[in-house]
Amino acid sequence: MHPTELFELVVGMLVAILALHWIAERMGWPPSIALLIGGGAIAFIPGIPPVRLDPELVLVLFLPPLLMDGAWYTAIARFRRHFAGIMSLAVGAVLFTTAFVAVTAHWLMPSLPWAACAALGAIVAPPDAVSARAVLQQVQLPRRLSTLLEGESLLNDAAGLVLFRFAVAATMGGVFDPAVAAGQFLILALGGLAVGLAIGLLCVALARRVHDELSLVVMSALVGWIAYLTGEAVHVSGVIATVTTGLVLGWYQHVVFSAAVRVRGTSFWTVMVFLFEASVFMLIGFSLRDVLDRTGGVEAVLGGMAWPLLAIVIALTAARFVWVFGSDVVLRLLVAAGWSREAPLGTPNALVMSWAGMRGVVTLAVALTLPEAMPGRDFMLLAAFGVILVTVLVQGSTLGLVIRLAGVRQSEADAPPIDMIAAETMMLKAQLRAVEQLSHGPDGTLLHPRLLEQYSRRAHVSETYGGTPAERTIAIAEHFDVIIAAVAAGREELVRLHRANRIDDETLHSLERDLDLEELGAISAKA
Repeated sequence: MHPTELFELVVGMLVAILALHWIAERMGWPPSIALLIGGGAIAFIPGIPPVRLDPELVLVLFLPPLLMDGAWYTAIARFRRHFAGIMSLAVGAVLFTTAFVAVTAHWLMPSLPWAACAALGAIVAPPDAVSARAVLQQVQLPRRLSTLLEGESLLNDAAGLVLFRFAVAATMGGVFDPAVAAGQFLILALGGLAVGLAIGLLCVALARRVHDELSLVVMSALVGWIAYLTGEAVHVSGVIATVTTGLVLGWYQHVVFSAAVRVRGTSFWTVMVFLFEASVFMLIGFSLRDVLDRTGGVEAVLGGMAWPLLAIVIALTAARFVWVFGSDVVLRLLVAAGWSREAPLGTPNALVMSWAGMRGVVTLAVALTLPEAMPGRDFMLLAAFGVILVTVLVQGSTLGLVIRLAGVRQSEADAPPIDMIAAETMMLKAQLRAVEQLSHGPDGTLLHPRLLEQYSRRAHVSETYGGTPAERTIAIAEHFDVIIAAVAAGREELVRLHRANRIDDETLHSLERDLDLEELGAISAKA
């Protein structure tokens, strides 16, 4: 493909992303579904050149920034509290699902070597971080479930990749030793943790000394790739290195980054992650044409592989149900024996957890790395794409319905010890104490009466305001609606003055920036 044609294809894909995202919003679909279907449909338009993904490039281009973004906003306290449950899903569920799918594949195709069946299981076993994020953003879950699902999606790729590499090596002539595989995984995980900690703390040290806003924003964008590539270069887990770096920076961002860096960085990351996530699903859809070409076309798939593919999808789904519900039963027994204080999930939560197992870009990229001589390679490629298609379209689109039918909702136990109103009151009191100390000169003269009055009034109103939470919500919304209307009026006046040539561009942009920040603050507070 000529470089100009490639650029035109990329621009066309970005335009299609915007159109499909708009369609998804109008139809009430998760955007991932519209993008996946749209990408598959566009791939078959006459004249569209085939898109062949380089699997290594896909992993290194898309995975690090998306893992970094997920880790950056992970609640570390909840992550630590539910670490045992996260590891049960990220490692235990991946191992169990790999074995379950391998047994199913060998039963369907007895001629396929056991190691090749295990490779297929490792390909489809780990739920995908990108798919999970895309769907979880559309639903409301208890914090424990959200933490478990997000933590699982951040860490399970490491387990899946290790299993896949050992299974492929065994299939192509080596010998699979479970003890060696377990030891190798431990080395990769601990090495990735060490690399991630080192890079994260180095970035924190740099952020304390570098004060250029753009440099810090760019650093925050590059550090995910740096951690991943460094981990892979020293032969440890790049996935765990990236996640660890993200957790470290997410923890320290509040004390080493200025407000300007956080505002600019958040805006930049929001756009970048949107484009990356959308591009992932579009490229998965595009790859359908290439996968079908590799396996003989639609007729060959429907004629000889439809039922085995359906069996793999059913086995994959059943394995997750068995693991989640089985783990909950074991947890109940441990609690009854007094060996654990962790509350069991319960049937409704376990049902939602079992249904939230969407696969995505990692599954497809790993499948595309299969050697040409791999037994059953065509079937594995189709199984990878079929699993992505079914889990994203079926589970992704019905997860909200399952949550409602199961009656899962946030409980009072999910609430923090101090609610937002109380936290805001404490914050305003701290601000008032600082203003009181700085509002008087050495001789006791009041230097800043207006500031003192302003902060005193804000602290007093926040502390004395009564009413139920519902009444507070209404009052807060009405309060910030007035502020937003005032900002709109101020912006309209600025534009009128500029159009009448009474103020210059610099004055317009400077005052408009102040209004924009005020409006964003009001919208955020109202939400």
